[in-house]
Amino acid sequence: MIPLRDDNPTTIKPVLTIALIVINSLIFLWQISLGSEGFQAVVLSLGVTPVTLIGNETLPPELYLVPPTLTVLTSMFLHGGWMHLIGNMLYLWIFGNNIEDAMGHVRFIFFYLLSGVAAALVQALPNATSAVPMIGASGAISGVLGAYLLLYPRAQVLVLIPLGYFSRLIHLPAVFVLGFWFVLQLINSALAGPGAGGVAWGAHIGGFLAGMVLIPFFKYRRVRLFSSPRHR
Repeated sequence: MIPLRDDNPTTIKPVLTIALIVINSLIFLWQISLGSEGFQAVVLSLGVTPVTLIGNETLPPELYLVPPTLTVLTSMFLHGGWMHLIGNMLYLWIFGNNIEDAMGHVRFIFFYLLSGVAAALVQALPNATSAVPMIGASGAISGVLGAYLLLYPRAQVLVLIPLGYFSRLIHLPAVFVLGFWFVLQLINSALAGPGAGGVAWGAHIGGFLAGMVLIPFFKYRRVRLFSSPRHR
C-alpha cells in the first residue's frame, strides 16, 4: 500500500519538513550532476560504512572527506536513485508536518537527526565488518513514523492499494498503515539475514523504535500520546 496523504491538519507551517525535502532534493541533483563515478565516490565518502565507522579500516585518502563519525549525519542526506528519494520524501511530507507541529521547529530537527543517528547505529553495529555504505533519509523518517504511530494512531490515511486493474484508494487508520509498514520491515530484515546488501532494513526498524522512545521527551506537554486527530 502507498500512502498519499493524511487527514490530520497542522496549526503551524511545517517549514523544516519542507526545508528537509528541498535540501534532500537539491543534494540528490548535485549527486547526479557528478556523473556515475562521482556519484559512487560521494556514496563511499559520505555514506555510513560499518567497517570504517566501528571497525579498523579507513577509506583511501582520495575518498576521505569527513571523519567516519560524521557520516551518520551526512549519509541521511544522500540517496541512491530517484525512487529512493521520492519514496522517502513522500513519507516525510505526509507524516513529518504533524510531528513538527507536535514539538515545534527546533525540537523537530534534533528529533529527526537523533532518529537518523540511532537508525544508522542499529544497522551498523551488528554488521561491523560490512564494507557496504548506507545512505538515505529513511532511518530518520522511520523515527517520524514511529512518533506518528504513538501520537495519532486513529488519524485517517488515504492509501493506494495497487492491484493492477483493480487498484483502489481507501482510507485506513494510521495504526494499520504504519503497523503494516513496520511488520514488513521486520519480515524483510529476517529474510535478508545479517550483513545483506540492498535495503537497510535494520535502520528502518531502529529509526522507528527510536522515534517511539524519543517522542514523549520531544513533544509539547499539551500534546497527548494516542490523541484524537484534528479534522479539516
